[in-house]
Amino acid sequence: MKNRVSLIVVLLLQAILVNAQFDEWFYNKTLRMDYQHSGTAKTEVFSFQEWIEEPFWGGSQVNLIDTFGYGQYQLQVLDKSTNKLLYSRGFSTLFSEWQTTAEAGKINRSFPEAVVMPYPKKDAVVIILSRNKKGVFEESFKQEFSPSDYFIRKELKRKATAFDIEVHGDASNKVDIVIIPEGYTSEQMDLFKSDCSRFAEEFFKFSPYKEYRESFNLRGVLVPSEESGTDIPKEGIWRNTAVNSRFYTFDLDRYVMTHDFQSVRDAAANAPYDQIYILVNTERYGGGAIYNFYSMSVNSNPYAGKIFIHELGHGFAGLADEYYTSAVAYNDFYQMDVEPWEPNITTLVDFDAKWKHLLPQGQAIPTIPTKENQDQMGVFEGGGYSAKGVYRPRQDCLMHTFKGSTFCGACDEAIVKMIMFYSK
Repeated sequence: MKNRVSLIVVLLLQAILVNAQFDEWFYNKTLRMDYQHSGTAKTEVFSFQEWIEEPFWGGSQVNLIDTFGYGQYQLQVLDKSTNKLLYSRGFSTLFSEWQTTAEAGKINRSFPEAVVMPYPKKDAVVIILSRNKKGVFEESFKQEFSPSDYFIRKELKRKATAFDIEVHGDASNKVDIVIIPEGYTSEQMDLFKSDCSRFAEEFFKFSPYKEYRESFNLRGVLVPSEESGTDIPKEGIWRNTAVNSRFYTFDLDRYVMTHDFQSVRDAAANAPYDQIYILVNTERYGGGAIYNFYSMSVNSNPYAGKIFIHELGHGFAGLADEYYTSAVAYNDFYQMDVEPWEPNITTLVDFDAKWKHLLPQGQAIPTIPTKENQDQMGVFEGGGYSAKGVYRPRQDCLMHTFKGSTFCGACDEAIVKMIMFYSK
């Protein structure tokens, strides 16, 4: 009993120390940096736009430094006077995906983007690192910040009412997901609330999320669209919607995304959040997600529940697509001489850092798919949009097809690690 009391005291002291460290450097609110991200297949330019103060900080106040190394980019916040690293997060963007398309070899395009961080109390330096072709982060952008700058925008760009879907505790030690309606009119807000409840119901049917249900907070934001639905360019359908989503992103019929990421952030700012999920009001099959950017899927397709889970795998846990048979718009998405950063695919360049510890004893590397090892962990060729040279952990998984209802061991482990990172 005495040892148990001592342990509790130690944990309390650690919690007080960690909170003191957060309070020393940050206010409990968000600093957002809007910028333009432009370039071609081989070039990129970051152009600062503005600072925005937002009222909530939904992230961890304990795990401020990224420990995963995921993402095409990394955000860093440094104290200006000491150069001390205060905060970092990996992320990817729609621009980085576009760079691998044929179009990027022909034209220059610009994408509006934004990053968020806890609000520094002192002068700081914000840096964005980009991953080069060898997978190494290099500095691409630097902007100084001063909390005394009177050009910091203070008002919310789009005020809206937030509501609880399922809340289990303080935002600082939960995974906070904010759900944004897309293509729901003012008259359809009750439908959106109902769809949010169904999202929660479906979400917590799947492992490992159902085992960690109390580690999550889900909230919705009532942001109506002028018109119902979403854009379908190939069919000449255009709708005036809250975040300007559309099918045929990169000319892929089921890839529904938005280039207007700053409008997404405007809506999300009305609630504390770690992850943004956008529900699109359409029965058409589709979705999309990018790590620590946003996740998006349709609300009422028969596969909607599995689409929710698959897309959140990308946006939240940094999981890669494990399929390779579908036509995609990307050229050389993965370099075969570089280990991908995603935890559920490998080129075998550094397989020891992936799911090798989860393999059955004596499992062959690579693994030939057979009926006998259908449900075993292995190293099966085909994944990340490539039939050759990229390997996945199991013959099937929710990041591969929707034939089953489970993640492979590598995906499951990656999701749990991310849940723990945000909910400590």
